[in-house]
Amino acid sequence: MPGPTVTARPFRVHAGAVELAGEDRGAGPAVLLLHGLTATRRYVVHGAGTLPKAGYRVISYDARGHGESSDAPEYSYDSLVSDAVTVLDELGVERAAVVGQSMGAATAAALALRHAERVAALALITPAHEGRPARRPDYWDRLADGFQEGGVEGFLAALGPFSMPERWRDAARTVIRQRMERHLHPDAVAEALRAVQRTSAFDGLDALRGIAAPTLVVGSRDEVDADHPLAMAEEYAARIPRATLVVEKLGESPLAWRGGAVSRELLDFFQRSGWPPEPA
Repeated sequence: MPGPTVTARPFRVHAGAVELAGEDRGAGPAVLLLHGLTATRRYVVHGAGTLPKAGYRVISYDARGHGESSDAPEYSYDSLVSDAVTVLDELGVERAAVVGQSMGAATAAALALRHAERVAALALITPAHEGRPARRPDYWDRLADGFQEGGVEGFLAALGPFSMPERWRDAARTVIRQRMERHLHPDAVAEALRAVQRTSAFDGLDALRGIAAPTLVVGSRDEVDADHPLAMAEEYAARIPRATLVVEKLGESPLAWRGGAVSRELLDFFQRSGWPPEPA
């Protein structure tokens, strides 16, 4: 049977000069969602209501410059981590399970390293950050130029031909168009594309060995999602002491693209990890 309808409670939080727009759903132990570069708060569990209906308080927000949040004077992993702490503080959350996708995964890992007391459990969906600035900043500059000069279609053109099998390409283009159209400040997204990838969330992959929280790593197979290599997810899982790796079966669409499926993996993981904790 479907669970009860959970109403979203919109919020706006000031992090210095930046206003972050988000929503708070459900009640219970907190789960903080952090989305990827050029995405919005919708694109972590893709709108699935599984977690709040299962008794979790789910907090999500648009990163600075993205979605309904304001533009920002600077974009870096340091500022993204600071924003996450500000959101937790402003909403009165001492500890949360933190779930991040791509850029959000790097931010979540950095949060667990810098503020371990705030992270009860950690889920890293399709991580790609190596703990150093991007090897090819010109690639991100090209995407930023394409978006600024040609909008969504310019961004798609800058991405170039998709390498994934033909059966996935239309769906991928549709999702990219939908998420890129949600930004109120396209120039800010372009600046984030240029700037964030020139910074580091943590000091190299070996820094991940310092993560104390139980961790779920969600990988994607390269056939469909070559921008988030499965080998990188495996590297994260091998280095984080209490990590488990999950990935879709061969021939399936990426687990990370399926909000209901990834939410069920998260529920199983939270229960194994003791979030929520047993009553004293």
